[in-house]
Formats: sequence, structure tokens, C-alpha cells
Amino acid sequence: MPCIDINCDLGEGMANDALLMPFISSANIACGFHAGDEATIRKTIRLAIANKVSVGAHPGFADKENFGRKEVELPAEGYYHLTIEQLHLFRRVTIEEGAPLHHVKAHGALYNMAAKNAMIARELVRAVVDFDPSLILYGLSNSFMLSEAEKFGLKSASEVFADRTYQEDGSLTPRVQKNALLNEVDAARQQVLMMAGQQKVIATSGNIIPVKADTICIHGDGEYAVAFAKAIYDVLKEKNIEIKSI
Repeated sequence: MPCIDINCDLGEGMANDALLMPFISSANIACGFHAGDEATIRKTIRLAIANKVSVGAHPGFADKENFGRKEVELPAEGYYHLTIEQLHLFRRVTIEEGAPLHHVKAHGALYNMAAKNAMIARELVRAVVDFDPSLILYGLSNSFMLSEAEKFGLKSASEVFADRTYQEDGSLTPRVQKNALLNEVDAARQQVLMMAGQQKVIATSGNIIPVKADTICIHGDGEYAVAFAKAIYDVLKEKNIEIKSI
């Protein structure tokens, strides 16, 4: 039976974390820099354990004002230290809660910058390898995050997005553009089926581009997050695609 992971960005102060958990297999939990704090990390980890969902760290820029979605220019070592500091903070709580740390997925602007910039991707990967080389790095399909992970021998998961549109080059449409987000359940469902079943997606240009889909992301802060999650979970089950963490 084919299988795929469904991941979701959680612990970011939204009210729907508990509602999303039954429909996902991996949780990317904010580490307190772009959103959340130790209390939300702890609460979200407990929800993940209760729902048998794999726990991942979701480090981002220390910029709660912009929810970590504003690009921040740092020296190379700045991206390394930004990431590893959050991983140490996060692991302390996972140990206290008895939850194994499964993966790392960068958040927002840090994720998008690392996808397009080999240097930033390298520093992100270095931080994960130095912290714990057994972890899995979640990164945008066909991006520098995955190619740098391969160079360092770090296991990675190729990520696609249920609720975002794609550009011709495989990048996500910037959120400043009106067509960046999918707002209809059926559109998200059809996009997921195409990515999971055919390893392809329709770009905003109308052209079909290749992607590799190991894990599907749903943004927990999205307006339609719960509806999307349930619809995607249901349609994958209907197609006999097993949902499980990597």
C-alpha cells in the first residue's frame, strides 16, 4: 500500500491544534521564536503524544511581530546559531515530556530563504547534523535544503503543500501575491491527489511541473486548516494511501 506523511505547523497560538491532530501524522511545533513559548510547546507535545503524532521542531526567525514571515539577513553563522539554539530549547521540553524528537522543519521566511539559498540551507543542515544527525529534515521539494542535506548525509523528506500555489520554478507563490493560498477544499484535495499520485503539480502559469511528495504540509494557521485537513485525510484513505510519519 502506498503511504505518505501529513504534517502541520502547530503550537503557534491558534485555537485549532487539538482539532487538527486526528488528521495528521507529524507535527511541526513552534520553538518560541516566531510564535509560542515553553508552555505552548509542552501543551502541543502532549496533544501529539495523545494522538500518536510524530513530534518535530519548527524553528524560525525571532520575529513574533511578523510571525517569522519577514526575511532577516544574517551572517552565515547566524543562521546556524539561530537554528541550533531553538533545537536545544525544544529538546529539553521533549525529554521532560517523554516524546522522541523526529524531525526538523524551518518556518516561514527561514524556510523560504533556505529553499532558494544554498548557503542558508547549508547552515540549517549543519545545525541539525551537529545537534542530532539521526533527525529528518523536512524541506521543499527540489530545493537547496534537500540537496544540502544529501551532501551531509542527513535524511530528508521532500515536502509539498496542500494549501499553497506553486510557481513555474517549483517555488511557493509569495504570500504577498493574491493567488498564494488555496481557499477551496476541493482545490486543495485535487492538488494533493495529483502530488501524491502523480508527483506533479499545476503551477500558476497553468503548466504541470514535477515535485516529489514524501510529506504534505497543511498550515495550522490557515483559515480553512481543519476543513482542508479532514478532506485530505479522507480522500487519501479513500484512495488506499496510508497516512503515516516518515
